[in-house]
Amino acid sequence: MRNNFTRYDLDNVIELLQSDDPRLTNGVKVREFEAEWSNWLGVKYSVFVNSGSSANLLSMAVLKLKHPEGGQVIVPPLTWVSDIASVLQSGFDPVFVDIDLRTLGMETQAIIDAITPSTRAVFLSHIQGFNALTDRLLEELEQRDILLIEDVCESHGALHNSQKVGSFGWISNFSFYYAHHMSTIEGGMICTNDTETYRLLRMLRSHGMVREIDDEKEQQSWLSANPDLNPKFIFALPAYNVRNTEIGATLGLSQLKRLDANNAVRTSNLMRFLANLDPEKFQTNFKTEGSSNYAFNLVQLEADDDLAARLMSAMDFNEIEYRRGSAGGGNQLRQPYLRPYVSDPKAHKKFPITDHIHFYGYYIGNFPDLKHEDVDFICDVLNNA
Repeated sequence: MRNNFTRYDLDNVIELLQSDDPRLTNGVKVREFEAEWSNWLGVKYSVFVNSGSSANLLSMAVLKLKHPEGGQVIVPPLTWVSDIASVLQSGFDPVFVDIDLRTLGMETQAIIDAITPSTRAVFLSHIQGFNALTDRLLEELEQRDILLIEDVCESHGALHNSQKVGSFGWISNFSFYYAHHMSTIEGGMICTNDTETYRLLRMLRSHGMVREIDDEKEQQSWLSANPDLNPKFIFALPAYNVRNTEIGATLGLSQLKRLDANNAVRTSNLMRFLANLDPEKFQTNFKTEGSSNYAFNLVQLEADDDLAARLMSAMDFNEIEYRRGSAGGGNQLRQPYLRPYVSDPKAHKKFPITDHIHFYGYYIGNFPDLKHEDVDFICDVLNNA
C-alpha cells in the first residue's frame, strides 16, 4: 500500500506551521474541515476525532446514554476489532450474524432474524468499499425503531441509491488512516443529522466539557445550574479526550479536494482487476454498483489449502502486499479478545461465509497511482499461482 500524501498536502501543513503563532490543537481548521466534510457527505453535523476507532467508541458512548440499561447490538464477525470492542467496552452484548459474499457486509435477512426486543442498534460495516445497505433493511429498521450505526471507515464515497453511505444511519463513522481513501495521518470523523446527538458527541470528544456545546442557550442553562463552578470547566459527562489537531484538519481539507477523483481511479482499477482475474479460481461477481474500493478483494471459490499456500507464496515472492482474512484479521470470533465473552469455543463455525474469508480471502492494495500494467501484473501472478 502507499499513502495518499502529495507535495501539495505537505506544503499546506508547512504554511500552517510557518504562520504567526499557529494554534495547532483543535481549532479553526478543525471546524472548517468538519463543515466541508458534512457538505461532501450530505449530513448536518460532523465531529473530527483522532481515529475511526474513537468514532466507534463515541457512537457506543452516545448509545449508552440513550440506553443505560444496556442491551444487544448486532455486529458482523468480519470487521475491524474496534467495532466489536467498543460494543463490549460500553456494556452492550454483541450479536453476530454472517455476511453476504458479494458485499462482505452483513446479510440483510440474517440481521432481521437476529433482532429481538433487546436489540438497541445495528452496527453495519461497509467493508472495503462495498455498500452493505439494502432498501429492505432500511425499511425494517425504521418500522421497528432500531438505530442504524454505519461503519464507513473503509468505504468513503460508496453509494446506495445514488446517496453516499454514511448519510443513512443515526450515526456514521469514518477513518482517515494511512491507506484509506484519504488520510490525516491518524484520524476519524463521526457524523449525524441529530442535533442532540451532535452536542453529546462534541462533549464526549473533549472531557465532557460544557463549553464544547455548540448552542449558547443550552450552555447558559448549565452555567446557571452550576454557579459555583468555573464556566470554562464544567464537566457534564464522564468522557474522553479524542480530539484531533489543526495539522490533521489541514491535511483533511487538502485531501478532500481530490477524494472523488481518486475514488474514480480506484474504481477503474478494481474493475480492471476483476475483469482480468480467473473466474474459475476466484470470485469476480462482487456487488460493485456504487462501490468505492481501496482494496482488491481476492476470494478463492473453493476451500483449497494448496492454492492458498501457492497464492501467498507467489505474492510474497513478487512483493505484492496482501492481508489474509480480508478486513481486520478475519473472523473476529477466532480472536482471543472475544473468548471471555463467547461461551461456545466453536462459535466461529456458525458463520461459514466469514470463516471462508478468514482462510481463503485476501485483499491487495488499490491506490490512485497504481498503473494498468501493475494491475495486469498482479492478476497474472494470481492466475498462475
